[in-house]
Amino acid sequence: MATELQTRYANLVDAKLRAELVTIDVGTVPVFNTDYEGEPKSGAVKIPVRDTEVASGTYDPVTGKELTSSDTTYLTVTDFNDVAINEVIDGYEAAAIPDNIVADRLDSAAYTGSKILDQDGIATLEAKGTAASSTTALTKSTVYEAVVDAMTALTTANVPMTNRFLIVSPATYALMLKDTTNFIRQSDLSQQMVNDGYIGMYSGFAIKVSNLLAASTEFIAGHSRWCHRIREWVVAPRIQDLNGDGKHIGASAVQGRWVYKHAVSKAAAVYVKKNA
Repeated sequence: MATELQTRYANLVDAKLRAELVTIDVGTVPVFNTDYEGEPKSGAVKIPVRDTEVASGTYDPVTGKELTSSDTTYLTVTDFNDVAINEVIDGYEAAAIPDNIVADRLDSAAYTGSKILDQDGIATLEAKGTAASSTTALTKSTVYEAVVDAMTALTTANVPMTNRFLIVSPATYALMLKDTTNFIRQSDLSQQMVNDGYIGMYSGFAIKVSNLLAASTEFIAGHSRWCHRIREWVVAPRIQDLNGDGKHIGASAVQGRWVYKHAVSKAAAVYVKKNA
């Protein structure tokens, strides 16, 4: 029963966490992918990195076709960030905690977790992406041209045209809203994109807003194929009775622990526009 509850609690936190994330890793246009081999809690995982597609060519029914090969390289990721929740619930033994209190604590843990992942994910994209050559601050008349430059840079780097994301600062979003010619509003998006938290389209990019970008960052453009998120529960959420620990009387705690890290495997696939 305890294991079943831990699994259920973990699923609830994960679902709520994903709903709160700006840097989503599921849905129509994810910012990060979660493809990796191994277990983060063991200390290292390998991310498959492939920058070429399988070659195709003319097939001759008599002679067949020459074999081709392509390599998948692996990026080893270590040194994970370790996060724990240990929220005391005073006045209740573990078996007597009302479900609504447990749900409230799990909901809070998910919200906090989403902010941690967003902050680290965005910081990783800023640090590991390719900075735009121009650092001139955007204006209403230049914002579209700047995003087109990002589109061109990603296309030149062989980044797929579809499912590209654009994370913008609130100030950049305000400039886009004033561009009534090129900005596609949320009301014209698919319901699934709206559910995933996207607020519009601009030059082929699905847009999200975040106030977690660095002060000088105006937007980040990219594709999830080369943006990686590793996250795993080390200890799934549980209710731990604190009686007998020598300090607490008639108290319990919601506890859990998870590890995470973000990586960019191709700098040219992430375009960062700064104004300084």
